[in-house]
Amino acid sequence: MSNILEVKFSAKSENESLARVIVASFAAKLDPTLDEIGDIKTAVSEAVTNAIIHGYDEDESKLVYLRCNIEEDTIKIVVEDRGHGIDDISMAMQPLYTSKPELERSGMGFTVMESFMDGVVVSSIKNEGTKVVMTKKISLPK
Repeated sequence: MSNILEVKFSAKSENESLARVIVASFAAKLDPTLDEIGDIKTAVSEAVTNAIIHGYDEDESKLVYLRCNIEEDTIKIVVEDRGHGIDDISMAMQPLYTSKPELERSGMGFTVMESFMDGVVVSSIKNEGTKVVMTKKISLPK
């Protein structure tokens, strides 16, 4: 079983919930548990929010790119922006680190993604953007 989805949307905070619903609907083909779908939706929320707030400084004229791929029992989700990029990925992925303390951000986005997904890989180029690739294996029903 294989399936692919690609969508792009304006970097508006209201579209974070749209991304959650899109991915949840797409993942439904794998018949995930409520916990698994909750994990996926939470991780997608964090990745999309990071793109909007950190990648684009909430510039609603920019686009967030979302791609999903299902291969057998695994969903791969890619959230990408073409914004500022991350200076130091290893520092950005540390719990409680935030580049925008004035916004009272918790600095837990990447930590949340890593705790809810089986794999998280972040790549970024300064002034070109950031790509977050997340994978989760779904426990297929017997």
